[in-house]
Amino acid sequence: MISLRAGDLLLVGRQASVQFSKPILFRVIRVLDRPTYDGWIWLEGYQIDKKGDAVDRRSIFVMKAGLHVAPACRGNRGDHARPARGR
Repeated sequence: MISLRAGDLLLVGRQASVQFSKPILFRVIRVLDRPTYDGWIWLEGYQIDKKGDAVDRRSIFVMKAGLHVAPACRGNRGDHARPARGR
C-alpha cells in the first residue's frame, strides 16, 4: 500500500473504484479526513491531462489499495522549468 502526500501523481483506475473504468491521472492536494469504509479514502486534487496540466479539481472516493503511482509525464513539476512568458 502506498503512502500519500500532497503533490503525488497517481494513476486512478478500475482497481481503485468502478467509476474509473477509463483511468485518470490525479495530483493529490490532500487526503480528506472524512469517515469511510475500511480501506477507502477521500482524496482532493486535480485531474491531470497527458501534457501534465491540471484540467479539473476533484474530490474522489477510492480504495487505497487500488491506487498506483503514475509514471512521470512530460510537464510535471520537477521535470523542467516552464519557459517565462514574454512581455
